[in-house]
Amino acid sequence: MTVFAILVIATVSDIGLAVLLVAVSGFVVGTGPEVSGVLVSMAAWSGALAGCLVAPVTGFVLRRRGFPNAGATVALVPTMLGLILALGGL
Repeated sequence: MTVFAILVIATVSDIGLAVLLVAVSGFVVGTGPEVSGVLVSMAAWSGALAGCLVAPVTGFVLRRRGFPNAGATVALVPTMLGLILALGGL
């Protein structure tokens, strides 16, 4: 499998993870006047969402600049962290 294919797969999984984060954010931090999330948890949630969107872009930029393996690794970081957290690690 080429690095480009890995980047495309990582991009699809990162976007799926971002969609999942947006879909369940109302259940986690609340909506409207009953917002139950504290500022720190909302900042962490926003950071995770931003990481899911920035990682694939950074991966393609690194690939373009001549660092394809580093680009693939960066693009896969949100997916791997999500997998580790889902399986009970960290």
